[in-house]
Amino acid sequence: MLFPTVRRQLTAKNVLRGFSTTAFRQADFTHAVIGGGAVGLAIARQLAAREGTTTVLIERNSRVGLETSSRNSEVIHAGLYYGATSLKTSLCIRGRQLMYALCNEYAIPHRNIGKWIVAQSPQQYEELLKVHNFTNSIEGAPTHFVSREQAAREEPFVQAKAGILASPTTGIIDSHAYMQFLLGDFQERGGDLALFSPVTGVEALGENGSQGWAITTRDKQSGEESTFTAEAIINSAGLGACEINNMILPPDRHQTQHYAKGNYFSYAASTPSTKHLIYPAPEPGLGGLGTHLTLDIAGRIRFGPDVQWVDDPNDLAVDSSRLGEAITQIKKFLPSVKEEAIVPDYAGIRPKLGKNSAVAAGKGFMDFVIRKEDGYEGFVNLLGIESPGLTSSLAIAEMVEGLLYK
Repeated sequence: MLFPTVRRQLTAKNVLRGFSTTAFRQADFTHAVIGGGAVGLAIARQLAAREGTTTVLIERNSRVGLETSSRNSEVIHAGLYYGATSLKTSLCIRGRQLMYALCNEYAIPHRNIGKWIVAQSPQQYEELLKVHNFTNSIEGAPTHFVSREQAAREEPFVQAKAGILASPTTGIIDSHAYMQFLLGDFQERGGDLALFSPVTGVEALGENGSQGWAITTRDKQSGEESTFTAEAIINSAGLGACEINNMILPPDRHQTQHYAKGNYFSYAASTPSTKHLIYPAPEPGLGGLGTHLTLDIAGRIRFGPDVQWVDDPNDLAVDSSRLGEAITQIKKFLPSVKEEAIVPDYAGIRPKLGKNSAVAAGKGFMDFVIRKEDGYEGFVNLLGIESPGLTSSLAIAEMVEGLLYK
């Protein structure tokens, strides 16, 4: 049975699909996007704009964007750390440009306030040089060094014993307002939304999806299962992406999800304050960008995230025992911070892709995986979509459309 909230009869003329070389099969939808985070919303909105198609967005929670997309730093990243040939770099830079343009056009709350990366030792300064040399080799992610005089004038509370590298294109965004805009625009374009509908099964119709896909969901409230069909399926399930991957692909192509929890702490004092986001210089093998200072749209300071490997993606309680180490890291760049004003705030989980202990140890670089799976018709798979996924979301949507419609 097709669940009633998204049931519809397709009346569009048969159109040539870039993702199918077989005869058109009457399906309930053209596209089924699994996962209603920022990336899934952006993909669904992009595909819903295609004339003569229909798109359904399937989300397992009661609202969109309740997982990784709403539990992060809300930073519009510049694309400084991921390597010249990586998807993370190209999609982050393109996504940032698209995001600023969208926010300006539709008055989505955001601020282009810039980021300072601070070094406290000669070794950390060498890391700043690496970042700067990298940004000089690509377009769209400029950086420059900040003089001691400028630093003292603009950020008197910030300590940087060895140097400061500025990223002027970094900013912040109200991620909730952004996702609500994407959802509203998706629905304005005729898209259908299925909430409280975890996917319990995916069946390829015909040979490896040549006749489309049958997707079964379970209503979280009633427990009733429903099945509908789509010509194309896009796995953008975030923390659940490996589970969807393993429903579709054979065992030798299964993936294991690792979960990196990030604890955030808020600051309840008015001083010391900053005008920029403040990040420590990168440290190889850390598994993240270090405990940094970010600002929300209202100007409130928060610190984080750290990296804490957990087994359960629902482990969202802030680990207060990590506050002491966070304070130690914070005082390296903000020595006059009032320790008593730093309190636990929230936690988020980042999906880390991999099958080996090196990934779980936070060592090595893992790029986004965004691909049309070999041997399968109309199946686009997105795995390991963590930071800078929010910033990259609009560019990822463009890429997915391109994979389906070459």
